[in-house]
Amino acid sequence: MNIIWSVVLGIIQGLTEFLPVSSSGHLVIAQHFIPGFSQPGVMYDVILHLATLLAILYFFRKKIFKLGLKYYQLLLVGTIPAAVLGFLFQSQLEKMFGNFKMVGVELVITGILNLLVDKVETRKTNISNTNSLLIGISQAVAIIPGISRSGATIFTGVKLGIDKKKVAEFSFLLSIPAILGANILEFATHGLSDGFANPLFYLVGFVAALISGFYSINMVFNSLAKKKFGLFGIYAIALGLIVIFI
Repeated sequence: MNIIWSVVLGIIQGLTEFLPVSSSGHLVIAQHFIPGFSQPGVMYDVILHLATLLAILYFFRKKIFKLGLKYYQLLLVGTIPAAVLGFLFQSQLEKMFGNFKMVGVELVITGILNLLVDKVETRKTNISNTNSLLIGISQAVAIIPGISRSGATIFTGVKLGIDKKKVAEFSFLLSIPAILGANILEFATHGLSDGFANPLFYLVGFVAALISGFYSINMVFNSLAKKKFGLFGIYAIALGLIVIFI
């Protein structure tokens, strides 16, 4: 890998982390074509996710401090499924990042979910503990590369009747403990010495993901408001079919 690929991967991560097209799936596809690409576990992916975590924190910096105790409780409930799944099946999940064809299948599934989001009429239902748990289960399933975390959680939320803007905000905020936990788990498993053999590549990718990630958040809100989520669905399905058959 070189500096150019580091920038490319960073931009891909930043854009696709929040757009409902699966950042992990895109990283698997991109890394598949990088000559000699390797990383301990999924350390490079986690570093890029850390950058998008900072993008979320900055974007919602004012709202985070205004959240009540009840909302933090909902985030805690929603975090449990991904935390349990990631901790118990870390090695099995890491191996899935090398299954190129399976990513294509999962992208098609992601695309179908996106197409359905625009068709659902919400009833402005409040987020309850049960709703939070169900959304959290969707987030846990989205650990599988190719299944979009934002796509799966937003789809689940709107199917439960939650306002699209509210569920999008909840989805983004729910990703904070999930991404932070993934970073801690990877650092604990693979350490720092092996993970940062080429620190410049990590730094460049980190900056690229941070900048592109911040600007992609608004794209999600705008697409939900204008009922254009289906465009991401068409894209994900097309990309998935290309991966599977070509």
